[in-house]
This record gives sequence, C-alpha cells and structure tokens, in this order.
Amino acid sequence: MDRGELLGRVSLFRELAPRDRQDIQGLFLEQRLERGQIIFLEGDQAEYVYIVSGGRVKIVRQTAGGKEMILEVFAPGDVFGGATLLLSCHPATAVCMEPGALLCLPRQDYVALLKRFPPMALQVIELLRQRLQEAHQTIRALAAERVETRVARLLFKLADKSGVPTQGGIRLMLHLTRQDIADMVGCTLETAIRILSRWQKEGLIKTEEGVITILNRQELEHLLRPG
Repeated sequence: MDRGELLGRVSLFRELAPRDRQDIQGLFLEQRLERGQIIFLEGDQAEYVYIVSGGRVKIVRQTAGGKEMILEVFAPGDVFGGATLLLSCHPATAVCMEPGALLCLPRQDYVALLKRFPPMALQVIELLRQRLQEAHQTIRALAAERVETRVARLLFKLADKSGVPTQGGIRLMLHLTRQDIADMVGCTLETAIRILSRWQKEGLIKTEEGVITILNRQELEHLLRPG
C-alpha cells in the first residue's frame, strides 16, 4: 500500500483531497520495527504523530505492582502518540507486537497541517471524543462488569477494528497471547485461560496459531446484556 492510499484510511487525513494527501506525503518519516521494540516510553517528549503502516502496536502502562496493563492495540491505518492530541509528553508506553512499520510525522509539521487544513482539526476533536468515551467505558467496565463480559467486549472491539469475515465467523487479524488478553481486561492469566478455553469447548470461538476467530457472536453478545 502506498502512502497516499494509507493516508486515505487514516481518520485525520480522510477528509483531505487526494491531491493534498499526495502533497504532504514527503513530510512523513518511515520507521521499521521489530517485535518487542519500544517506540516511546511513558513520559517521553511527544515529538511525532505515528501511523501504523504494518504490524500491530500496543499501548501499555505499569500498574503499582509492576504488572503491564495493555490499554489499546493499534493496527494498520491507526494513528497514535501523545502529539496526536497535542500533549507535550506521552501518557503511556508504545511497544511493537510484531514486525512492522510506522509513518512518523514531526510535531511541528503536524501543527502546521492543522492550521492549513481545518477539517484535520475537527478530526482531532472527534478523535479526542472517542478516546475519552473509550476511557470512560473501560473504567466503568473494570468497576462493575463481570470478567466474561469484559473479555467478550474486548473481542468485539478487536473484531470491529481489524476483524476479517470468514466462512466460519470473524477472524481477529492479531496475534494475542492469553496474557495479553488478561492484561487488557484486568484479570489474572488463569482466569483468561479458563474463560477462553470454556468458550472454545462451547463452540463460541476457536484459536489457531494464536489468532482467535469468533464463531458465535450472537451468543457472546448475551454477555453484554444487563441481567
């Protein structure tokens, strides 16, 4: 996928005319990534806006007990980084989950583009709204929802974001370990293993080479209903 096509998939640049997206391509730097490579650490200066062009990136924070908690996973076409929301420092750490690549837009060029293209500024506001809404949902879920509900909600979120329909269901195009899932929903590894193993036995999901396919979304959606 060339840069112009990729930028057309990114919410921040989607409203720009194709000619404008073509004009700004040269502002981006490309960075290749290896699995486990740290892109930035919590507290680092937010010097770039990042777009995932290949692979997956996880955003993590360390709990008081030293445990890693995954806050978000970004797939190709997603934009991330503190500079995206005009923060001076990154509020969390970004780590590459698999070999991939990023397009990196320097902060000063990003600010200049926001002034040049008002639709981009509106997209930043919308992005901030979405992130705040997701944060509120996460806080509410951790406080009140059963673990099974949180796991189901996570699978649906990943399916809506990067799932691919197959003959048998929706395949999540993301390699997640049981520990990753536990970290993302705030439960123990043993609990995550127990829930996913039970769902697999019941025919709700299947796992092949670390990739989950949702086989029966309707049944899992019952877990999201009150009562």
